[in-house]
Amino acid sequence: MEKLTNKEEEIMHVLWKLEKAFVKEVQAGLEDENLHYNTVSTIVRNLEEKGYVGYKAYGKTHQYFPIISREAYGNKFWNEATRRFFDSSYKNMVSFFAKEEKITANELREILDLIENKK
Repeated sequence: MEKLTNKEEEIMHVLWKLEKAFVKEVQAGLEDENLHYNTVSTIVRNLEEKGYVGYKAYGKTHQYFPIISREAYGNKFWNEATRRFFDSSYKNMVSFFAKEEKITANELREILDLIENKK
């Protein structure tokens, strides 16, 4: 599974949310609504070639759907980011977010509760 570009990821987020969509629906779901239809179509076809989306044909048009789940994609790249930036240590990652004040003490307590109560 290869890393996606920012636009590819944005399109995948739309497809994960909608579950299936025509290019016009994907285009409407993007933050940059001015992105040209042909550009969106090309990116979606690239995602299909990379194995991230499949499609069902309706005559000359296609309805696209994700093949790779958001969770599978996220796990792959969070693990890689943790390895690259935090020496494969989730402790280092959480410490980083705490130092940057991106996570509160209450959120850390909730995480601890999740860890301690996991069965």
